[in-house]
Amino acid sequence: MKNLKDILYKVRIDTVIGSTDIKINEIHFDSREITTADVFVAINGTASDGHDYINNAIQSGATAVIVEKLPDDQNEKVTYVVVENSHEALALIAANFFENPSRDMKLVGVTGTNGKTTTTSLLYQLFKNLGYKSGLISTVEILIDGKSIATKHTTPDPLTTNAHLATMRDAGVDYCFMEVSSHGIAQERVTGLQFAGGIFTNLSHDHLDYHASFAEYRDVKKRFFDMLPATAFAIYNKDDKNGPIMVQNTKARKLGYALKTYTDYQAQILENQFGGLLLKVNGHELWTKMIGEFNAYNVLAIYACAIELGLKEREVLETISKLDGVAGRFQYFTTVKKKITAIVDYAHTPDALKNVLETINSIRTKNERLITVVGCGGDRDHTKRPIMAHIATELSDTVILTSDNPRTEDPLLILKEMEAGVEPQNFKKSITIADREQAIKTAANMATENDIILIAGKGHETYQEIHGIRHDFDDRLKITGILNQLEK
Repeated sequence: MKNLKDILYKVRIDTVIGSTDIKINEIHFDSREITTADVFVAINGTASDGHDYINNAIQSGATAVIVEKLPDDQNEKVTYVVVENSHEALALIAANFFENPSRDMKLVGVTGTNGKTTTTSLLYQLFKNLGYKSGLISTVEILIDGKSIATKHTTPDPLTTNAHLATMRDAGVDYCFMEVSSHGIAQERVTGLQFAGGIFTNLSHDHLDYHASFAEYRDVKKRFFDMLPATAFAIYNKDDKNGPIMVQNTKARKLGYALKTYTDYQAQILENQFGGLLLKVNGHELWTKMIGEFNAYNVLAIYACAIELGLKEREVLETISKLDGVAGRFQYFTTVKKKITAIVDYAHTPDALKNVLETINSIRTKNERLITVVGCGGDRDHTKRPIMAHIATELSDTVILTSDNPRTEDPLLILKEMEAGVEPQNFKKSITIADREQAIKTAANMATENDIILIAGKGHETYQEIHGIRHDFDDRLKITGILNQLEK
């Protein structure tokens, strides 16, 4: 058990009612998880306000509550700690409770609109393949020196993050690579963590259902670099116009990477094909299994990070050339008989979809058709829906608009919003099939010899969420199964 006074270190406290010199068992921000001698942190969330559940927490055994506002009725046996920001307090308390595990390893955070999962996953692979005990906290999974743990959020809540970091510390992990989302920054989920470095990938249209404007979205991302200490490094994409803005106020050492401008880490694309990329990185030729310009940036970022963390240049280049791709990120296979190439990619933002389609178009000849299957998620940014459809129909020969994860929305209404982005000259290129499996089957049946099918939006996901229920659905299994059946 811990002392409440100790875990409140660095928390901005307004008022304390009761004693902080008490033993506490665990910390929770969900009142349903509270048991005897626990601390309840009342969080004002997007769906509900934890302050409404203080009494429930006390009835379940909470002996201390962390609040932004005191309840009208107070229990004399309970300690009330009033703080300025309960999200921030939770993060600091969580770090203190687990004895600040991020200090015991090199923790690197990766933020940006696209490329976070690929960059963190490749860094994990790189360091693990070089013999270092490594950790990964990503959208796809959490890995602790090879052991996989399922994850629900890009950036987990502070209690979950610190618990995983503590497990990593106890396992002797040397390096951990972590995706840092805009939601995670805004909700103080990474507050209290000690980062050895940060990487900025790029910034484009996303999450405007949560952030009031693009400027707010950008400034939230920037906060991550503002919090980095002087001992850390800040690696940023200099080709992205927002890159210099990200690091303008950071205390960390600034290092740029780029394909198109002069900076600290540079690369040129010498060859780009379905087999991979041939790059010239800081004067050295490098072959990688990754595909496309967007992956050239990801490879350059991991190279820069590895060098800044003290690895030898030659072993870094040799190991990068052997790295495999990331699940659901430009993951493809080609059928044996008809040579139809099916690509599954997580592209769920306009910029990501454009990057993937432009990459395919730069590789293919005019003889193959490109058939794209794409949808947009429900309960998310509405403004990107017509843009996604516009991009798909401009850059593909045929587009099938379909359902993604509709969540609580009507799929047909989502599709109507997408259809609004299709220009008149592209009407004949586009069809709408709400059922995703049927849409994938239709694309497979349309494809003839050497054609390319892109299935975008869900990538690594193995479910489709409809009205709060997750149904088994894996784009990769669906398309491989259907195409293999057609080959018989």
